[in-house]
Amino acid sequence: MSRTTRWSPLAVIGTIAIVVSACGGAATPSPSASGTTPSTAPASQAAVSSAPFTGQAYPTTGDAPCGTAPYTGEFKKLTAIDAKTVEFQLCQPDVAFLSKVAFSAFGIQDSDYLDKHAADKSYLQTPNGTGPYKLKTWEKGQRIVFEANPGYWGTKALTPNLEFRWSDQAAQRWLELKAGTVDGIDNPGTDDIAAIKAESSVKFYPREGLNTLYIGMNVLDKPWTDENVRKAIAMGIDREQLVKNFYPEGSEVATHFTPCAIPFGCEGDDTWGFDAAAAKKLLTDANFDFSKTYKISFRKEVRGYLPDPPQIATEIKSQLETNLGIKTTLDLQESGAFLDAAAAGTLDGLYLLGWGADYPDPTNFLDYHFGSGSGKKFGKPFDDIIAALNKGGQSADDAVRKAAYADANNALKQHVPAVIVAHGGSGTVFKADVTGAHSSPLSNEIFSVMKAGDRDTLVWMQNGEPLSLYCGDESDGETLRACEAVNESLYAYKVGGTDVEPALATECKPNADLTTWTCTLRDGVTFGDGATFDANDVVASFAAQWDTKNKNHVGRSGAFEYFPGLFGGFLNPPAS
Repeated sequence: MSRTTRWSPLAVIGTIAIVVSACGGAATPSPSASGTTPSTAPASQAAVSSAPFTGQAYPTTGDAPCGTAPYTGEFKKLTAIDAKTVEFQLCQPDVAFLSKVAFSAFGIQDSDYLDKHAADKSYLQTPNGTGPYKLKTWEKGQRIVFEANPGYWGTKALTPNLEFRWSDQAAQRWLELKAGTVDGIDNPGTDDIAAIKAESSVKFYPREGLNTLYIGMNVLDKPWTDENVRKAIAMGIDREQLVKNFYPEGSEVATHFTPCAIPFGCEGDDTWGFDAAAAKKLLTDANFDFSKTYKISFRKEVRGYLPDPPQIATEIKSQLETNLGIKTTLDLQESGAFLDAAAAGTLDGLYLLGWGADYPDPTNFLDYHFGSGSGKKFGKPFDDIIAALNKGGQSADDAVRKAAYADANNALKQHVPAVIVAHGGSGTVFKADVTGAHSSPLSNEIFSVMKAGDRDTLVWMQNGEPLSLYCGDESDGETLRACEAVNESLYAYKVGGTDVEPALATECKPNADLTTWTCTLRDGVTFGDGATFDANDVVASFAAQWDTKNKNHVGRSGAFEYFPGLFGGFLNPPAS
């Protein structure tokens, strides 16, 4: 389908809406906010303390060195003004600030709990959250069980228990749902959707394709160092054939890295079209070594952007050999190891990866992958792309943003660090008696608003097992969804939508030039261990991700990809 005829509610969201739609504080609880802590966590603190509050600031030594190499980040200082007020000072404006702080990677942790549990990484398995569910058990390789939090500050979970299961086989997930052993599944198989729609006992909830499959390359590794070789790979893939043969309805061939339904996503020229003859000539002129065999690395986990990883990887392998004469071998990797290697830029050859929207703005797609804090995903970022992205992300002027993202997309087409392939349609399926069931365009379905008929447990089956339950250092979608069931951020995304609304903050207000954001925090919120939520928890949570020398900058892998990807760079960045 042509992007010029594709309609989406997201297409009418403007920059100003992103900035101001959620600035006003809603006093009522957010139905989409969710988070928890394990029942095994010690009750180490009283919910209400009479001790005077001493606000913390970060960095403790003064402001971050804005604009001074090697610091490329946008955070200048974090300050707990008082127990219920926190101030974010930025080096430059951030038009998408509210959408960023609503994201699950920036869930707020209790500062004392971080101090006690980050060093030994126990917080990866035992989250201490603030929401309607808390962790009960995690049987590795089998299931995760959550239970409703009786002390939750907001609307209580409608189903007392929530269980996560997983299978990387779409057919197996559908069989489980038909058998009645689960209540909902993610990403039904392309070949099963027609039967699902014809089945009265279940309901299919389509999910818009706000995602992108790409073929990545490390531009510092031969033969991908040659721009014309990268261009040839892009021109040698028949993307229309891929989408037609292997993707479900609602999918489309990608013309830009950011889906066109997202405002400013498709400014500038379309990516390279299929032209096998021209691509083969580029390779020949570049003295490409056709005698070697190159890897295509991927993982088996199904995603909206990759509905059948082995089949699509096999088709790409076939096309590279048929269209370009390039010999390849398929390299199937374990999900966590694959993601860690992709982030570190250590994958050898081509690799299949993708991205699903966390919020509807180009900063989410482009800054994370190609901005100043994007790291080594493709070997290195490009200065002209960084400059364009900085201009687009720092302006609330639609005309400025439009021009900036046209420049960024044109530079992406020129440099081709990644071959843009498809935006995949997908969906969820639930038993017909599950009220409140939905799919989310951000793949962050909120289970606390669902009632599983007359059952006391809602059983959800997704594609893979979560990697941890601390998502400051995660980027995997299955992991993020689990974190969203147990932790909360300052803002949240509305159920089944992309607009932001207050969660742990009742409001965050910017100054005139969007360089200072002052957030008022919600009263009456406690963590699972009884600790009272306050401004120092916000400072500690962001500081742990921001500063590589912070004692709590630990995580599962230590990559902490989201923070530099969305906020421009680490404080005390590691040496290149």
